[in-house]
Amino acid sequence: MSGASIRMPVQVMYFDTDAGGVVHNLAYLRFIEAARTLLAIDLGMSFEEIGRTGIHPVVVRTEIDYRKPGRLGEKLSVDGCVSEVSRARFWVEFEVIRESDSAVLVTCRQALALVQMPEERPVRVAVGFPALLRQAQA
Repeated sequence: MSGASIRMPVQVMYFDTDAGGVVHNLAYLRFIEAARTLLAIDLGMSFEEIGRTGIHPVVVRTEIDYRKPGRLGEKLSVDGCVSEVSRARFWVEFEVIRESDSAVLVTCRQALALVQMPEERPVRVAVGFPALLRQAQA
């Protein structure tokens, strides 16, 4: 993974699993959503900044592969990064990794667009993104 990145620890809870104690597929998406939100904040897209500008990062595509099961009580990490940037959208990639054996449980790639609300108008991704957003925080 390259670009701006994040690592978020996750403890698998009972509500993350099915009756057999295996992490439910939707729980992985929730883990990824949390990591993506923290990555956005790190890039300068804080809740306050989104409220001030009305520009929201919006998921327009998700590709996910479930490779191995996670189980109740395991400690995982969600590693994510900005992997690609174009004028209209940017891509983020994630891996959900089991800490005990470094097994990759899930890989995920998402495309996001910046959208001006409430008009629902697409906004071009700024030249220098995400470095531009980091500089704005300094």
